[in-house]
Amino acid sequence: MIRVMLVDDQELVRSGFRIILESEPDIEVIAEAVNGEDAITAAAKHTPDVICMDVEMPQLNGIEASRQILAAQPETGVLILTTFGHEQYLFDALAAGVSGFLLKTSRAEQLIDAVRTIAAGNALLGPDVTRAVIDRVSANREAVAAPEAAAFSAEGSGSSALEGAMEKAGLTAREREVLTRVAKGKSNSEIAAELFLGEATVKTHVSNLLQKLGVRDRIQAVVWAHTQGQPRPAE
Repeated sequence: MIRVMLVDDQELVRSGFRIILESEPDIEVIAEAVNGEDAITAAAKHTPDVICMDVEMPQLNGIEASRQILAAQPETGVLILTTFGHEQYLFDALAAGVSGFLLKTSRAEQLIDAVRTIAAGNALLGPDVTRAVIDRVSANREAVAAPEAAAFSAEGSGSSALEGAMEKAGLTAREREVLTRVAKGKSNSEIAAELFLGEATVKTHVSNLLQKLGVRDRIQAVVWAHTQGQPRPAE
């Protein structure tokens, strides 16, 4: 069983998440907290596998609570769930060491997939959040090398550049297919459905490509792909 703790100052939100998650046979909600301080205490007491954490809460916000929890319990996975799409929340959360970030507008299936992904020791960003990462990387790259970036865009050579970089990194054809989908924020289950593969097979491909690229997780893979020319996810 995947043991989950819910942290949100709104009871209706916690109840909704509980109903969604406990509809799955492999997920159990073991604790709830209403603010960041309560979350720290509850996490130490219950040692959940995954914490679904809100950001804006009284007494202590979710990002600072995550930072303190992960410092004491690095084996715990934290999934940030928020109604706010502010870019700074995302990067502050990643800096705190969280494993995933979803907007509360995400579908129920995305929440379930995210919890399972994080429980398995992987990282995950929702498609909307992936776009924010790409925007930040793009802005940083343009600030450093605006003429080169403009020429790159004008030539429309992003896709071919990415293909070349993936080949140079030693990725197989299948691993290249998987990476382009990871870079668009797709989950393992979504990739499996698109490529007609089993989820376990997709997970193996992801693990192999991360090793070949020398990156830690899916988030870093998104950044790597975009710096090589990965197109932005469709609006």
